[in-house]
Amino acid sequence: MIRPCTASDVPDIFTIVNDAARAYQGVIPPDRWHEPYMPFEELREEISRGVVFWGYEEDRRLVGIMGMQPVKDVTLIRHAYVKTAMRNHGVGGQLLNHLLERIEGKILVGTWQAAGWAVRFYQKHGFQLVGTAVKDRLLSTYWQIPERQMETSVVLVCNRPRPLSAGG
Repeated sequence: MIRPCTASDVPDIFTIVNDAARAYQGVIPPDRWHEPYMPFEELREEISRGVVFWGYEEDRRLVGIMGMQPVKDVTLIRHAYVKTAMRNHGVGGQLLNHLLERIEGKILVGTWQAAGWAVRFYQKHGFQLVGTAVKDRLLSTYWQIPERQMETSVVLVCNRPRPLSAGG
């Protein structure tokens, strides 16, 4: 079941993010890895800046989360993580499709360049990589991340047409 996350889910979101992010250890630049990957206070700040999380539940427990954040004229997909034990079971794809059904217009996602599995995941779901100059412009316009993270990231874009209103 996919549902909106609530304030009571924040500890579980924190656990899922930091469990799943272990996949980045030894892959992303060592100066960008830290423990925990996302401190609790950073997670709370992301939520206060408008990241709305959705969660995938199995047996009444969150096993995957994905956020979306409207910023200016686009929507960002933020912090997409699935518990390590639940990877490759379709959880991420179901979460992403659920969010895409709720978004119209331009959708952006940023991820680590070295995380090839993440890039391929988004491409499989209709996102396209942008070139370096466009990436740099998009990251500086829509994200608040350190310069070093910008250097080692990629951006993918998906355009969703505005849905037809009911009745035509």
